[in-house]
Amino acid sequence: MSIHVAIRFIRPLLCAFLASGGYLHAVELRGLIDLRVGTSDAAGSFTRDGLGKTRTDGESGNLRLGQAFLRVDGELLDSVSAMMVVSANDDRRGLLDINEAWLGWNPVPRSPWKIRAKFGAFFPTTNLEIDYDSVGWTPVRTISSSAINSWIGEEFRTQGIEFSMTRKGNLVDSSHDFGFSAAMFGRNDPAGSLLAWRGWSISDRISGITESIRLADLPVYRPSGALPLQNRSLRIAREIDHRVGYYAGAHYAHESWLRVDAMHYDNRGDPRVVKNGQYSWNTRFDHLGLRLLPGDDWTWLIQAMRGETTMGDNAVRLRYDAWYALLSHPLGVGNLTLRADRFRAQELVTDTLPSDPNSEHGRALALAYAWPINSNLSMVAEALEVRSQRRARLLIGSAPGQTERSLTVALRWQM
Repeated sequence: MSIHVAIRFIRPLLCAFLASGGYLHAVELRGLIDLRVGTSDAAGSFTRDGLGKTRTDGESGNLRLGQAFLRVDGELLDSVSAMMVVSANDDRRGLLDINEAWLGWNPVPRSPWKIRAKFGAFFPTTNLEIDYDSVGWTPVRTISSSAINSWIGEEFRTQGIEFSMTRKGNLVDSSHDFGFSAAMFGRNDPAGSLLAWRGWSISDRISGITESIRLADLPVYRPSGALPLQNRSLRIAREIDHRVGYYAGAHYAHESWLRVDAMHYDNRGDPRVVKNGQYSWNTRFDHLGLRLLPGDDWTWLIQAMRGETTMGDNAVRLRYDAWYALLSHPLGVGNLTLRADRFRAQELVTDTLPSDPNSEHGRALALAYAWPINSNLSMVAEALEVRSQRRARLLIGSAPGQTERSLTVALRWQM
């Protein structure tokens, strides 16, 4: 069976497993509801067909549902498990959707090496801002995510097979851990569309596998534009060119204070193929992550990404990079966190559509305070400022340079 035929059956297979208690040895349900109140001076949020960088703007309303997640974990066999996350938010066209759904194989280790395999739909393991055993793929110290993790959360969903090996140093009387991972996947061919035509964002919006994401009304994909075959509605989980993508990564950790992660991603898309209103994009990047816990309860997180994406016969050819640094420390009953972002996208000289400008640059600063109320309830307050320049805004009647500020308080209930 080819990977594409297998992927076609992932969703109904997992839904059948998770819906039938007869297959499961044990089932665990966990949920998260995130209610928000806030204010913003931004105009034209990307969730309202604009080219703003933040999830909300001045017309979004003060009280809203940030996120709602339901995570289902089940044991099928002693070493085989299943997991699915269903989510809802109030800026989605269609309230409910699936974020992740996969089968996991975790055999009992017989050596210092721990082996794990996943089969289904899941995120690439790049995000340092979350807890990987959390209910949803959302940051724990702040409300918004960095530009890197905002993009991954919205436009990427691995649908395929991931295999990982980790060597635990404590099993061989060593303070050093290291490991490797690799994945083969399909159905993420449009990845690159959002970055090129909408640009980077600073938000925590997580796309569902089946939802439709509306692009801004740019001239390039209007019926009279240079790319009339491109639909304005984007679906991230489309198989277009029947080519298999991959990523490969490695990590190293020393005791509990240092961890370094590196990954290379390439969806191997054929940018000349278009089907049902979607182009395949050739999107690739290198990613580096650093987590430092130097003592006295300080936490440092640093992530950096650099890559290129291409569609059509060089109709869009873009080089992009982004990085952020995050510093967090306990203060009073909670944790105070400061995050600084830089992001950029630059059209290459071989781009053949100068009437479709995709270059931009910007920076962001987030200051957040998170504190627990009890074992199930917590609050997070965040002040966010994003400054950016994007010439394409002129095409929809907006100023190319914008400064967006928001103040948001989230009440999070988790079971």
